[in-house]
Amino acid sequence: MLKTLDDAAVHRWCGGGLEALRAHQHEIDELNVYPVPDGDTGTNLVLTLTSAQQALDEAQAAALSGDVLAAPAAARAPGRALGRMARGALLGARGNSGVIVSQILRGMADSMATSVAVRGGELARALRSATEAAYAAVARPVEGTVLSVVAAAAEGAGRIKSDDLLAVARAAAVAASEALARTPQQLPILARAGVVDAGGRGLCLLLDALVEALTPADPPHPAADSGEEPADPAEVGTAGSVPARAEAGGDGFGYEVQYLLEAPDAAVGELRRVLDGLGDSLVVVGSGDGTWNVHVHVAAAEIGAAVEAGVVAGRPHRISVTPLEPGRGHAAVAAEERPVLRRGAVVVAAGDGLAALFEHEGAIVVDRNPSTREMVKAIAATRAGCVVLLPNDANTHAVAIAAAREAEGSGVRVSVVPTRSPVQALAALAVRDAGRPFSDDVIAMAEAAGACRYGEVCTAQRDSLTVAGPCRAGDLLGLVDGEVHVIGADLEDVSRRLLDRMLGGGGELTTLVLGADAPISLEETLRGHVGQTWPFVELQCYAGGQPRYHLLVGVE
Repeated sequence: MLKTLDDAAVHRWCGGGLEALRAHQHEIDELNVYPVPDGDTGTNLVLTLTSAQQALDEAQAAALSGDVLAAPAAARAPGRALGRMARGALLGARGNSGVIVSQILRGMADSMATSVAVRGGELARALRSATEAAYAAVARPVEGTVLSVVAAAAEGAGRIKSDDLLAVARAAAVAASEALARTPQQLPILARAGVVDAGGRGLCLLLDALVEALTPADPPHPAADSGEEPADPAEVGTAGSVPARAEAGGDGFGYEVQYLLEAPDAAVGELRRVLDGLGDSLVVVGSGDGTWNVHVHVAAAEIGAAVEAGVVAGRPHRISVTPLEPGRGHAAVAAEERPVLRRGAVVVAAGDGLAALFEHEGAIVVDRNPSTREMVKAIAATRAGCVVLLPNDANTHAVAIAAAREAEGSGVRVSVVPTRSPVQALAALAVRDAGRPFSDDVIAMAEAAGACRYGEVCTAQRDSLTVAGPCRAGDLLGLVDGEVHVIGADLEDVSRRLLDRMLGGGGELTTLVLGADAPISLEETLRGHVGQTWPFVELQCYAGGQPRYHLLVGVE
């Protein structure tokens, strides 16, 4: 029996937890009933813990290749090992349950980071920290999920007025098991199905494994059992770790979008706000080194927007989109690629030149500021089974979403890539590939649009105070990504300064789209300026004919 948690016990805990999850993987997979029967919670937890185990194994192998005995005690402390376990879990996390469990581990690791010896009191505090981390990771916490189970475990551990490590671990496991049994009372959907939460069930297995890791020579303590094993797996199940925000309408969020994100802490708050408005089951958790694991359930129309939000916040990678609807397995994905379900695109744009550019790319063009009805009509005009919408304006984005939902009611699959400018739409359409799955195509388009910085030159309509200083009605404004950066009176001067501002941040390809009232000499002037000042930049120039904006600029 261990009096303190050590590095070896953390390794035993991870290995034992992974073994327990593998043993119950199919059972937990079969217990998913909400929001849709994706049936992968057990698999997600196994994959998450497998990654955690790999992280520990790699660290151990690296230590064995050096002078382990000479390593400082702090390097072998349980907090360090648990931190590696949490980091591995985060990078390998799958689904809601996997992500939340990784954050539970992270909360425990943070609490133990400065502890030289982890006894019962430290374990109780670590579980409280884990609870706080888990709740903070979910935009809209819902009781009756794994959150309730970890909170009960922390409360049970805190009731033990002793520093006995094993007693505290057993109390946490017992309290978690009792909380798991109560989850149907907290969520009506669970009660109707006669099941418990699968994520909570997985956490109970992990806490049982912790008890075993602290008593490696003893059989599992009866009190730590997470409950009776049902003869019929249908008797125990889940609504998933974090159910939809409401039972009514939950079926609308049919896709799981997940990616790792490299981003500063300051950008994550806005990312959570945007994603919370797009779907449900939102989890955004960090590893402490600028890496975040992002998970959200969205409608098909919001897949692009969910990825684009990551592009705005930082650098998303390891992007995956998984259908959650029943029957949308491999056969359904293959079906969307059949010739009968051809691809289509609807673009919002004004100006004969721009319209011709988009039509050349095979898109249906809708004039600026369209109604939902007009966009639905354009979607139907594509005669396609899979359609992407490019609104090209923040004010049109909500209309595009509404149109997508309307069109999906008639059996058309629609996704919205939240482009803010026609130059972003040109970048998105340039990477389209009908040879890959539609979801992958939407992701590629969203990434291309997000990687394209956009600029505009227009005339100020009223006096205003901008980040570039005060402007008066009639002044020419140069905007970058929607914000005023240049103010002047001469079109060529403002355009040159805008280009310098944008290219100063890097770029290899610049696209210029001249407006309806731009003088013929503007293209020649800007070509000469770019050739002399930015000789390694490739330049494309088009006569867009758009009203209001004398010049549109895209930098990739």
